[in-house]
Amino acid sequence: MNSVILQLATPYVRSLLMFFAIVALLRGHNYPGGGFIGGLLAALAIVFYSLAFDKRQVQKNLKIKPEGYIAIGLGFVLLSFLPSLFKSEVLMSGIWVSVPLGLLGEFELGSPLLFDVGVFMAVIGVTLKFFFTLTNRK
Repeated sequence: MNSVILQLATPYVRSLLMFFAIVALLRGHNYPGGGFIGGLLAALAIVFYSLAFDKRQVQKNLKIKPEGYIAIGLGFVLLSFLPSLFKSEVLMSGIWVSVPLGLLGEFELGSPLLFDVGVFMAVIGVTLKFFFTLTNRK
C-alpha cells in the first residue's frame, strides 16, 4: 500500500501502540493485562508499519525475526522458574524483591514480571509469524 497519509501517521501510531504495550506489560502482574495483551499491542505496531511500507523496509527495520522473539520469550519464561527453585519454593511461585528508588520509594520486582516479559516476547513472535505467513511477507 502506498498511502502517503498512512506512511506519515505510522511513526505516531506505532509510538502510541508501543507505549500502551509497555503500560499493559508492567501493569499486568497485579491487574488484568500483562504479557499477552502487551504483546498483541506491540505486534500490532509492527503489523501497522508493515501495512504502510513495503516488505524490504519492514525486514530492514525488524532487527529480530519472529522466531527469535519466540525463542527469547521462552527463555524468559524458563528464567522465571529459577527464583522459586533457588528459594526451594513451589515451582512458579512468586518471589518478590524490593528495589529502593530513593525519593520515589520502593519498587516491588517479582518473578511474575519475568514470566510476563516472556509471554510478551513470545506473543510478538507468534503474531508476526502468523501475519507474515498469511500475507506472504517473510
